[in-house]
Amino acid sequence: MTMSVLDTVALCRDRVDLGLPSGLVGVIVEEWEPGIFEVEFADLEGRSYVFATLTADDLLPLHHSLAEAA
Repeated sequence: MTMSVLDTVALCRDRVDLGLPSGLVGVIVEEWEPGIFEVEFADLEGRSYVFATLTADDLLPLHHSLAEAA
């Protein structure tokens, strides 16, 4: 599955080293190199609480429609 800037993603595994539990939802804000992404995690009011550099293996793309998932 291809991921790109502004995609909504979920952390699919705990990243204890970063203090991040699986299931957190964020947005890709930068792709540093293929498969390496900067992800912004924010609260429901839109306040960022962490930016993390993560690999594609750490992330699950989220979809809002069947067409996006195809």
